[in-house]
Amino acid sequence: MTMNTPSSAPRRRRLRDGALLGGLLLLVLAGLGGLAANTGWAESRAQIARLGAVQIGVLLALSLGNYVLRALRWHLLARRLGLPVGIGQSFLHFLGGFAMSVTPGRVGELVRMRWIRRETGWPVERSAPLVLMDRAGDLMAMALILGVAVSLAAGGVAGALPVTALALGAAIVATRPRLLAALITAAYRATGTMPRLFGRARIAARSLSRFTHGPTLAFVLALGLAGWAAEGAAFHLLLGWMGTEVGLAKAIAVFIFATLAGGLTGAPGGLGGAEAAMVALLSLEGVPLEVSVPATAIIRLTTLWFAILIGLAAFPLAERCSIAREMGKL
Repeated sequence: MTMNTPSSAPRRRRLRDGALLGGLLLLVLAGLGGLAANTGWAESRAQIARLGAVQIGVLLALSLGNYVLRALRWHLLARRLGLPVGIGQSFLHFLGGFAMSVTPGRVGELVRMRWIRRETGWPVERSAPLVLMDRAGDLMAMALILGVAVSLAAGGVAGALPVTALALGAAIVATRPRLLAALITAAYRATGTMPRLFGRARIAARSLSRFTHGPTLAFVLALGLAGWAAEGAAFHLLLGWMGTEVGLAKAIAVFIFATLAGGLTGAPGGLGGAEAAMVALLSLEGVPLEVSVPATAIIRLTTLWFAILIGLAAFPLAERCSIAREMGKL
């Protein structure tokens, strides 16, 4: 009989998660490839050929601007929470976490908190409010951008209102300590399980009170708005370079809606859901598949997968620095 060793369970989980991610990615690639094949590979290649090194560089620069602004927001939130970290540490934590963007269960957030614990001694329940507020900042910014873009876009974007409402609702809950703590308590009473986990969650929720004053919320919102608007503008430029003009507001609305919709599916990195939503919305706007499919593939490469590439570059350094600081060698 085969005995399970302590190290075998994590190994099996990694293999399972890797197989899940790989299968999901293959399905996304197969779907996009099938659409491109149905419209004719020659047409899709012709659209991609319109882009040169300068255009790709602009797309990557706008995405990088988003990551830098959000990393700065992470640092400001960390300092507001009282974490004794420098701006270099914060940037390394935030960018290094991107390496786990497409892993199940938001592992990137756990990795960031592990680095913080090593370097500062803060337990997870004390650093968790930083993660919650960072997520809430994204939701607030994206919901507001989507709402404004839809109001400015002629004809609107189908289904945008409920997604905007959900994003704003989640952001409001995440930034109201008493409300969040009450919801956690209600969830515990309903389930009657995992008292230790729910207790830590309540502690984390109450710590959100540090972020509820005006200047902090204003900075969080401003940096998030600028960052996500930059990626939405990149999508607009991309469509224009590929010979399709849908308007700045509508292009931003499509990009933000697809990103939020992908997140609501629960798939790692929104894989599958974001791509499907983007192609579908562009088709509703009259954009032919020979443009929408390669445009979707390219914008995902220059946003999600570019972030993962940055994360993979930063991850080993963040890991080494956290271990060195834990051992007092840095």
